[in-house]
Amino acid sequence: MPKVKITILKTTFHQDLVDEYLTNEEFRKNFGTCFVFEEGQTFISEGWPSMPEGFCERAWPDIRHEVAMVMYSASIPWIEKSGYTITCCNDGLRPVIFKIERIQDKELDAVERAED
Repeated sequence: MPKVKITILKTTFHQDLVDEYLTNEEFRKNFGTCFVFEEGQTFISEGWPSMPEGFCERAWPDIRHEVAMVMYSASIPWIEKSGYTITCCNDGLRPVIFKIERIQDKELDAVERAED
């Protein structure tokens, strides 16, 4: 069964947009980068269309179509090397950037050993 690894490349935050568009001072004061993901964190997706355990329920609908594309070997024209893509969630104030890459069983075994 095809599998993909989802890596959190960046968690970003746009203070200028928060300042301009969030009117509630309490929200503005406590707003920052995504509280679900950390840079470097990885998830394995297998058995489409199930969401990986611990993944953000809001971000999953934003990227699942690209997970499926990579999982089933679609080519992304603007990505030079096949087998992966870069995408993000649609949170305009604090978007998270993901790398989605297809992995083979041997690679999956190495990932799981490194996480133990």
